[in-house]
Amino acid sequence: MNTNENPIILDIEASGFGTGSYPVEVGFALPDKNTHCYLVRPLESWTHWNLGAEEVHGISRDILLQKGQAVGEIAEQLNLYLGNKTVYSDGWGYDLSWIALLFDAAQVPMNFHIETLYALLQDDQLVLWEKTRRAVIEDLGIKRHRASSDARIIQETYIRTRDKLREQSL
Repeated sequence: MNTNENPIILDIEASGFGTGSYPVEVGFALPDKNTHCYLVRPLESWTHWNLGAEEVHGISRDILLQKGQAVGEIAEQLNLYLGNKTVYSDGWGYDLSWIALLFDAAQVPMNFHIETLYALLQDDQLVLWEKTRRAVIEDLGIKRHRASSDARIIQETYIRTRDKLREQSL
C-alpha cells in the first residue's frame, strides 16, 4: 500500500463468536472515506445466535431475515469494490473466517486479500491509538456499533495517528 493512500478497512458484525457463528453485517471504508454496509440474510443452516452479540451490534435475526441481502449478492458487491486490493481488519482472525464463510456459502471466489491492521501500524501509532480513537468517535458523532461505522472509526484513527507521527518527524 502506498503510505500516502488511506487503507481500506473491513469490519464484520457476527451472530456470536466461535463455532457456528456467521457474519450478520459486512462494512468497509474506502480510501476516499466513503463507506458501504450490507446486512446478511442468514442461510437456513446458520442457526447460531448469541444475544450478547446482538446487544453489541443491535441487529436482530428478524431484521436480517426481513432486510438482509443474499450472500451471493454481497459477495459480488465486495468483489466489485474490493477486487484485487488488500483490505485491513483489526479483528483479522475472526473477520477472515466469517468472510470466507460468506464467500463459500455464495460459491463465489473472493477476489481480494484481507490482512491484519497491525501490519500497517508502527509502534508509535499504537501508543496514540486509544486516545485518538476516542477523539474520532466524538468528532464523527458515531453512536452505534455497526460494521461500516467501526470501519470508518478504525480508518480515521489510522489516518490521524499516521499524520501525527509525520508532523512530529518534520
